[in-house]
Amino acid sequence: MPKKILVIDDEAMVTESVKKLLKKSGYEVEIAHSGAEAIKKIKDANFNLIISDIRMPGEDGIEIIKNIRSYLRENKRDLIPEILITGYASQDKYKSAIELKVRAYLNKPFDIKELLEKIKEILS
Repeated sequence: MPKKILVIDDEAMVTESVKKLLKKSGYEVEIAHSGAEAIKKIKDANFNLIISDIRMPGEDGIEIIKNIRSYLRENKRDLIPEILITGYASQDKYKSAIELKVRAYLNKPFDIKELLEKIKEILS
C-alpha cells in the first residue's frame, strides 16, 4: 500500500508540481490549500506525512502544524511527521520549526532529490 502524503500550500502551481513529483515516486497525495482544509482531510483519512508551506495567507504553516497536532491529540490519533517548506527564509520561522521538532525544513526552491531523500528517510 503506498504511503499517503498531505501537501498544504496556498499556491496551486506548487501543489500541482509537488503532487506530480510525489505520485511519480509512488506516493498517494492529497492537497489542501489552507489549515481548515487540511484538518478536514485529516479527519477523513490517515496520512503518513505532511508537507506544508510556512508562509500562507491567514494561518501560517507553523500555526497549521500546531492545530493539526492539537486535533490529533484530542482525538487520540498518532502524530504525523511534518516537513516545512518556505520561499522566505526567516530566523524566527526556522526557530519555531526547530522548537516544534518538525522532521525537516527546506527552503524554496528546494532540490527535488533532497526532498525525495527526506521523504524516504522519514517514511522508512
